[in-house]
Amino acid sequence: MSAAARLLPLIDLTSLQDDQADDVASLCAKGRTPRGPVAALCSWPRHVAALRSCLGEAGPPWLASVVNFPAGAADADAACAEARQCVAAGAEELDLVWPYEAWLAGEREAALALVAAVREAAPGARLKVILETGAFAEDAAAIEEAGAGVIAVGADMLKTSTGKSPTGATPVAARAMLEAIRAAERPVGFKASGGIRSLEEALGYVGIAEDVMGAGWVAPETFRIGASRLLDEVLGALGEA
Repeated sequence: MSAAARLLPLIDLTSLQDDQADDVASLCAKGRTPRGPVAALCSWPRHVAALRSCLGEAGPPWLASVVNFPAGAADADAACAEARQCVAAGAEELDLVWPYEAWLAGEREAALALVAAVREAAPGARLKVILETGAFAEDAAAIEEAGAGVIAVGADMLKTSTGKSPTGATPVAARAMLEAIRAAERPVGFKASGGIRSLEEALGYVGIAEDVMGAGWVAPETFRIGASRLLDEVLGALGEA
């Protein structure tokens, strides 16, 4: 299997434009490529119902939406309400920004309480917690500790970045998060997101995951690449540009 063919089913195709001009029909069509579907579509809560209707039974496999995005506010009631809204509209995955600034300020119980509350509010959804690792200044130990904390309160996946901060995914952050995942007492996945645009960059994260978690661990259920531009390069490499 070529590198591009391997990456295609791992992509969370993301459309989170600030101008609210996302084209639902175009996003659905783009996610159903001539070489098969991407792993998931991810967009704003306001688009979930339309995306669900557009997707029908044809895939991609999962529909995701962001929650508490992008600031990671500490208002647990608002985050829970948004999570419930997304699930009711048809989202199967929630990409939740936790209150990382509160955590870094020492308000750890409050930061983790929000994650736990959203987990309880949306028990059937896959909860992908965005650590926003760029705020941790490449401190691997601190990133690993944060990852372990959110896993303990219900995260199903750890995600690097919102893509809205100056620093997105980095190899240092990815390895630290994967170390937290390896130490977990239950299966937890990983999503690299933020600034990943090339095949080489994406494959680098696949390599880190395999190095930490072992050969065969990388699959759509456990590993994702969050991207809006990467798919074009993947399809170009597959001769579908």
